[in-house]
Amino acid sequence: MFYAPFRTLIILGCLSLAAACGAPYENGKSPSATPAEYDVLTDGEITLPAVPAEYLNEPNRRAAVAYEGSEAPGSIVVDPYAKFLYLVGDGGSATRYPIAVGREGRGFTGQATIKRKEEWPGWAPTANMLRSEPEVYGPFAGGIPGGVASPLGARALYLYRGGRDTRYRIHGTNDLQSIGNSSTAGCIRMFNQDVIDLYERAPMGTDVVVRTYDESVAAEGEELANRGVELPPTIVDPDVVYAAVEAQEAKTTEE
Repeated sequence: MFYAPFRTLIILGCLSLAAACGAPYENGKSPSATPAEYDVLTDGEITLPAVPAEYLNEPNRRAAVAYEGSEAPGSIVVDPYAKFLYLVGDGGSATRYPIAVGREGRGFTGQATIKRKEEWPGWAPTANMLRSEPEVYGPFAGGIPGGVASPLGARALYLYRGGRDTRYRIHGTNDLQSIGNSSTAGCIRMFNQDVIDLYERAPMGTDVVVRTYDESVAAEGEELANRGVELPPTIVDPDVVYAAVEAQEAKTTEE
Protein backbone atom coordinates (compact mmCIF):
# COMPACT_ATOMS: atom_id res chain seq x y z
CA MET A 1 0.00 0.00 0.00
CA PHE A 2 1.03 3.61 -0.46
CA TYR A 3 1.23 5.35 2.89
CA ALA A 4 2.70 8.62 4.05
CA PRO A 5 5.62 9.11 6.44
CA PHE A 6 5.10 11.01 9.68
CA ARG A 7 5.93 14.73 9.75
CA THR A 8 3.37 16.24 12.10
CA LEU A 9 1.36 14.26 14.62
CA ILE A 10 -1.45 16.01 16.49
CA ILE A 11 -2.62 14.08 19.53
CA LEU A 12 -6.18 14.82 20.72
CA GLY A 13 -5.77 18.43 19.66
CA CYS A 14 -3.09 19.27 22.22
CA LEU A 15 0.19 17.51 21.37
CA SER A 16 2.07 18.46 18.20
CA LEU A 17 5.34 17.25 16.76
CA ALA A 18 6.43 19.79 14.17
CA ALA A 19 8.79 18.92 11.36
CA ALA A 20 12.09 20.70 11.15
CA CYS A 21 11.85 21.51 7.47
CA GLY A 22 9.38 22.67 4.87
CA ALA A 23 6.69 25.32 4.95
CA PRO A 24 3.09 25.74 3.87
CA TYR A 25 2.65 26.45 0.19
CA GLU A 26 2.28 30.19 -0.34
CA ASN A 27 0.76 31.73 -3.43
CA GLY A 28 -1.73 34.23 -2.05
CA LYS A 29 -3.19 35.83 1.03
CA SER A 30 -3.66 33.90 4.23
CA PRO A 31 -7.08 34.36 5.88
CA SER A 32 -7.00 36.48 9.03
CA ALA A 33 -8.66 33.63 10.93
CA THR A 34 -9.33 29.96 10.31
CA PRO A 35 -12.42 29.61 8.05
CA ALA A 36 -15.37 27.75 9.54
CA GLU A 37 -14.82 24.66 7.38
CA TYR A 38 -11.38 24.22 8.99
CA ASP A 39 -12.41 24.96 12.57
CA VAL A 40 -12.37 22.48 15.47
CA LEU A 41 -14.38 19.40 14.50
CA THR A 42 -15.68 16.67 16.78
CA ASP A 43 -15.81 13.34 14.96
CA GLY A 44 -17.27 10.69 17.23
CA GLU A 45 -14.91 10.33 20.18
CA ILE A 46 -12.10 12.32 18.53
CA THR A 47 -11.82 16.09 18.41
CA LEU A 48 -9.80 17.46 15.52
CA PRO A 49 -8.03 20.76 16.12
CA ALA A 50 -8.56 23.70 13.80
CA VAL A 51 -6.21 24.07 10.85
CA PRO A 52 -4.12 27.21 11.53
CA ALA A 53 -4.69 30.03 9.07
CA GLU A 54 -1.01 29.98 8.07
CA TYR A 55 -1.60 26.69 6.21
CA LEU A 56 -4.59 28.05 4.29
CA ASN A 57 -2.97 30.57 1.95
CA GLU A 58 -4.78 30.72 -1.41
CA PRO A 59 -5.19 28.39 -3.24
CA ASN A 60 -4.49 26.02 -0.34
CA ARG A 61 -8.04 25.78 0.97
CA ARG A 62 -11.38 24.33 -0.05
CA ALA A 63 -13.21 26.42 -2.63
CA ALA A 64 -16.18 26.36 -4.99
CA VAL A 65 -14.76 26.93 -8.49
CA ALA A 66 -15.77 26.88 -12.12
CA TYR A 67 -14.89 23.61 -13.85
CA GLU A 68 -14.50 23.05 -17.59
CA GLY A 69 -13.57 19.37 -17.65
CA SER A 70 -15.64 16.68 -19.37
CA GLU A 71 -16.07 14.45 -16.29
CA ALA A 72 -19.61 13.74 -15.12
CA PRO A 73 -21.03 15.40 -12.00
CA GLY A 74 -20.11 13.37 -8.93
CA SER A 75 -16.73 12.35 -10.35
CA ILE A 76 -13.44 13.01 -8.56
CA VAL A 77 -10.49 14.42 -10.49
CA VAL A 78 -7.07 14.23 -8.86
CA ASP A 79 -4.27 16.49 -10.08
CA PRO A 80 -1.11 15.26 -8.33
CA TYR A 81 0.99 18.00 -9.95
CA ALA A 82 -1.09 21.09 -9.20
CA LYS A 83 -1.90 19.47 -5.81
CA PHE A 84 -5.68 19.73 -6.24
CA LEU A 85 -8.57 17.31 -5.99
CA TYR A 86 -11.88 18.24 -7.64
CA LEU A 87 -15.32 16.91 -6.80
CA VAL A 88 -17.21 17.73 -9.99
CA GLY A 89 -20.61 19.36 -9.55
CA ASP A 90 -23.43 20.38 -11.85
CA GLY A 91 -23.41 23.19 -14.38
CA GLY A 92 -19.67 23.61 -14.83
CA SER A 93 -18.85 23.80 -11.13
CA ALA A 94 -16.69 21.84 -8.71
CA THR A 95 -15.43 21.80 -5.16
CA ARG A 96 -11.65 22.08 -5.19
CA TYR A 97 -9.63 20.70 -2.29
CA PRO A 98 -5.87 21.16 -1.76
CA ILE A 99 -3.85 17.96 -1.42
CA ALA A 100 -0.38 16.64 -0.74
CA VAL A 101 1.07 13.94 -2.95
CA GLY A 102 3.79 11.33 -2.41
CA ARG A 103 6.04 9.73 -4.99
CA GLU A 104 3.61 6.83 -5.42
CA GLY A 105 0.78 9.29 -5.94
CA ARG A 106 2.59 10.53 -9.04
CA GLY A 107 2.99 7.01 -10.40
CA PHE A 108 -0.68 6.37 -11.20
CA THR A 109 -2.81 7.95 -13.93
CA GLY A 110 -6.11 7.27 -15.61
CA GLN A 111 -9.41 6.01 -14.23
CA ALA A 112 -10.38 4.09 -11.11
CA THR A 113 -13.40 3.58 -8.86
CA ILE A 114 -13.88 3.89 -5.11
CA LYS A 115 -14.65 0.38 -3.88
CA ARG A 116 -13.77 0.69 -0.21
CA LYS A 117 -14.10 3.44 2.41
CA GLU A 118 -12.87 3.53 6.00
CA GLU A 119 -13.26 5.88 8.95
CA TRP A 120 -10.10 6.38 11.04
CA PRO A 121 -8.15 3.64 9.20
CA GLY A 122 -5.15 1.91 10.72
CA TRP A 123 -1.71 1.92 9.13
CA ALA A 124 1.28 -0.38 8.72
CA PRO A 125 4.50 0.18 6.73
CA THR A 126 5.00 -1.93 3.63
CA ALA A 127 7.90 -4.33 3.17
CA ASN A 128 9.44 -1.86 0.73
CA MET A 129 9.23 0.95 3.29
CA LEU A 130 10.86 -1.22 5.94
CA ARG A 131 13.60 -2.22 3.53
CA SER A 132 14.31 1.22 2.04
CA GLU A 133 13.97 3.41 5.15
CA PRO A 134 14.32 1.18 8.22
CA GLU A 135 15.28 4.13 10.42
CA VAL A 136 11.93 5.79 9.67
CA TYR A 137 9.56 2.83 9.53
CA GLY A 138 11.23 0.02 11.51
CA PRO A 139 9.82 1.05 14.90
CA PHE A 140 6.31 0.90 13.43
CA ALA A 141 6.58 -2.55 11.81
CA GLY A 142 3.71 -3.77 14.00
CA GLY A 143 1.39 -1.09 12.64
CA ILE A 144 -0.65 1.68 14.24
CA PRO A 145 -4.38 1.27 14.88
CA GLY A 146 -6.87 3.75 13.50
CA GLY A 147 -7.26 6.91 15.54
CA VAL A 148 -5.34 9.98 16.53
CA ALA A 149 -1.91 8.44 15.91
CA SER A 150 -2.57 6.94 12.48
CA PRO A 151 -0.86 8.81 9.61
CA LEU A 152 -3.86 7.96 7.40
CA GLY A 153 -5.92 10.50 9.31
CA ALA A 154 -9.68 10.58 9.68
CA ARG A 155 -10.79 8.84 6.48
CA ALA A 156 -9.47 6.77 3.57
CA LEU A 157 -10.91 6.11 0.11
CA TYR A 158 -9.51 3.06 -1.69
CA LEU A 159 -9.35 3.00 -5.49
CA TYR A 160 -9.90 -0.07 -7.64
CA ARG A 161 -9.58 -0.70 -11.36
CA GLY A 162 -11.20 -3.70 -13.04
CA GLY A 163 -12.11 -5.09 -9.63
CA ARG A 164 -8.49 -5.04 -8.45
CA ASP A 165 -6.97 -2.83 -5.78
CA THR A 166 -4.75 -0.19 -7.39
CA ARG A 167 -2.95 0.48 -4.08
CA TYR A 168 -3.86 4.13 -4.65
CA ARG A 169 -5.50 5.89 -1.71
CA ILE A 170 -7.00 9.25 -0.88
CA HIS A 171 -6.72 9.82 2.86
CA GLY A 172 -6.39 12.34 5.65
CA THR A 173 -3.26 13.57 7.36
CA ASN A 174 -2.11 15.45 10.44
CA ASP A 175 0.93 16.67 8.50
CA LEU A 176 -0.52 20.09 7.83
CA GLN A 177 2.57 21.60 6.22
CA SER A 178 2.58 18.93 3.52
CA ILE A 179 -0.65 20.11 1.89
CA GLY A 180 0.23 21.85 -1.35
CA ASN A 181 3.60 20.06 -1.45
CA SER A 182 5.13 16.69 -2.38
CA SER A 183 6.76 14.05 -0.19
CA THR A 184 9.09 11.11 -0.63
CA ALA A 185 6.37 8.53 0.04
CA GLY A 186 2.60 8.22 0.20
CA CYS A 187 -0.44 8.72 -2.01
CA ILE A 188 -2.96 11.56 -1.87
CA ARG A 189 -3.39 13.33 1.47
CA MET A 190 -5.92 15.95 2.53
CA PHE A 191 -6.61 18.07 5.58
CA ASN A 192 -8.72 15.88 7.87
CA GLN A 193 -11.61 18.35 7.69
CA ASP A 194 -11.51 18.10 3.90
CA VAL A 195 -11.31 14.32 3.68
CA ILE A 196 -14.28 14.02 6.05
CA ASP A 197 -16.25 16.37 3.78
CA LEU A 198 -15.24 14.42 0.66
CA TYR A 199 -15.97 11.07 2.32
CA GLU A 200 -19.57 12.11 2.99
CA ARG A 201 -20.07 13.38 -0.56
CA ALA A 202 -18.37 10.57 -2.52
CA PRO A 203 -20.33 7.30 -2.28
CA MET A 204 -19.06 3.84 -3.11
CA GLY A 205 -18.70 3.47 -6.86
CA THR A 206 -17.57 7.06 -7.41
CA ASP A 207 -15.44 7.39 -10.55
CA VAL A 208 -11.96 8.87 -10.09
CA VAL A 209 -9.69 10.30 -12.79
CA VAL A 210 -6.01 11.00 -12.07
CA ARG A 211 -4.35 13.50 -14.41
CA THR A 212 -1.00 13.14 -16.13
CA TYR A 213 1.51 15.99 -15.99
CA ASP A 214 0.57 17.12 -19.51
CA GLU A 215 -3.11 17.13 -18.56
CA SER A 216 -2.28 19.17 -15.48
CA VAL A 217 -0.41 21.76 -17.54
CA ALA A 218 -3.30 21.97 -20.01
CA ALA A 219 -5.90 22.41 -17.26
CA GLU A 220 -4.03 24.48 -14.67
CA GLY A 221 -1.13 26.13 -16.49
CA GLU A 222 2.56 25.37 -16.13
CA GLU A 223 3.09 27.34 -12.91
CA LEU A 224 0.36 25.59 -10.94
CA ALA A 225 1.29 22.23 -12.45
CA ASN A 226 4.65 22.61 -10.72
CA ARG A 227 3.60 24.16 -7.41
CA GLY A 228 5.01 23.20 -4.06
CA VAL A 229 8.26 21.58 -2.96
CA GLU A 230 9.28 18.04 -2.02
CA LEU A 231 9.63 17.58 1.72
CA PRO A 232 11.95 14.93 3.19
CA PRO A 233 10.67 12.49 5.82
CA THR A 234 11.02 13.28 9.49
CA ILE A 235 11.70 10.58 12.05
CA VAL A 236 9.10 10.55 14.83
CA ASP A 237 9.69 9.09 18.28
CA PRO A 238 7.76 5.79 18.41
CA ASP A 239 7.35 6.14 22.17
CA VAL A 240 5.29 9.28 21.61
CA VAL A 241 3.17 7.59 18.93
CA TYR A 242 2.36 4.52 20.99
CA ALA A 243 1.77 6.63 24.10
CA ALA A 244 -0.90 8.42 22.08
CA VAL A 245 -2.42 5.07 21.08
CA GLU A 246 -2.53 4.01 24.72
CA ALA A 247 -4.06 7.33 25.75
CA GLN A 248 -6.77 6.97 23.14
CA GLU A 249 -7.54 3.39 24.22
CA ALA A 250 -7.69 4.45 27.88
CA LYS A 251 -10.02 7.33 27.05
CA THR A 252 -12.31 5.03 25.08
CA THR A 253 -12.38 2.51 27.96
CA GLU A 254 -13.27 5.23 30.47
CA GLU A 255 -16.17 6.39 28.36
